[in-house]
Amino acid sequence: MTPPENIFLVGPMGAGKSTTGRQLAKTLSKQFVDSDREIEVSTGADIPLIFELEGEEGFRKRESAMLEKLTEQNDIVLATGGGAVLSKENRGILMSRGFVIYLNAPVEYLVQRTARDRNRPLLQTEDPEARLIELMEERGPLYNQVADLVVSTDSRSARYVVKEILRKIAAL
Repeated sequence: MTPPENIFLVGPMGAGKSTTGRQLAKTLSKQFVDSDREIEVSTGADIPLIFELEGEEGFRKRESAMLEKLTEQNDIVLATGGGAVLSKENRGILMSRGFVIYLNAPVEYLVQRTARDRNRPLLQTEDPEARLIELMEERGPLYNQVADLVVSTDSRSARYVVKEILRKIAAL
């Protein structure tokens, strides 16, 4: 099995993109990159502060610019932000520059995994579960559109998910 040169992970917040991505990169001897983390490093501000100062639109512009830059690298596993697929340009970049894996999980797992995380501005609401359902209705079809492979993460460990990804890639 020859793994794809670049692997891009997409999916909702809480699906395990960063955790799985780190493990997958280590297993494949690739560099792991997290687009949200890179935005924070480049701006010197965390995601909630960027949302507060620039709104979601400002953040999305930064996200698109960062995706453009990061997807030009070689031999990486990239964890994207949950909303990266909202932009048609971003979807085109992801599909044309790498192998895209959609990590999905039922909303009830996403709620559990994000419950105490204050770094998710879109979930700072009275009803995070309703918000996640709304986001999945909007983004789910977009994740499927860009995906070369779909893998469920629900209650599985990152190690199990990585093994499943490698098995599915080998079968392609």
